[in-house]
Amino acid sequence: MSSREKILQKIRKALAKPVPSPFPAQDPNAVIYPKPGDDLAVLFAREFTRLLGRFAYCADEQELARQISALVAEKSWTELYCADEALKKMLLTKGAFEFSTKALADSHASVTTCEALVARTGSMVLSAALPEGRTASVYAPVHICVARTSQLVWDIADAIQFLKQKYPGGLPSLISFATGPSRTADIEKTLVVGVHGPKEVYCFLVEDVN
Repeated sequence: MSSREKILQKIRKALAKPVPSPFPAQDPNAVIYPKPGDDLAVLFAREFTRLLGRFAYCADEQELARQISALVAEKSWTELYCADEALKKMLLTKGAFEFSTKALADSHASVTTCEALVARTGSMVLSAALPEGRTASVYAPVHICVARTSQLVWDIADAIQFLKQKYPGGLPSLISFATGPSRTADIEKTLVVGVHGPKEVYCFLVEDVN
């Protein structure tokens, strides 16, 4: 019998005699983190910046383009990557900078959209269904995320429900929750930022037009 077959046999035996639930009276639908009365945008900004993210509020798309233009000029970025053609067109029309034609790996920063923003954890929800796919938010040294106020949700469960409503035919093959810049403290418990992903993460939150 191969190792794989041995493992499967053990799994079958375990499933044949399931272990009783240690908390049978627990309600799986109970709300663990009640939604506070504060504005979700304020809560997200607080958590996002606490985790070393850079947050900016924009009243409209014109202000968004102006703020990104100022950031690009301040940082002297010349290679800006964006795979979302609609976002790129909007920013090029209203902004004062150009996007690069180079590959993502050769870019100074990448500009993406997102699926949602989770206020409680300060997380950006990304998926493989977005135009930028799986890589744009990870491989560039700087990630710039553009989101709308209508994409704000309170908790992770709300984000999953939000995605189920957006993709009724089935969830994307990859869903990730990006919470601030990449970090690790594996070596001597010393915090190092930007080891497995972007060193800097920006979120520009744009007010939806009613």
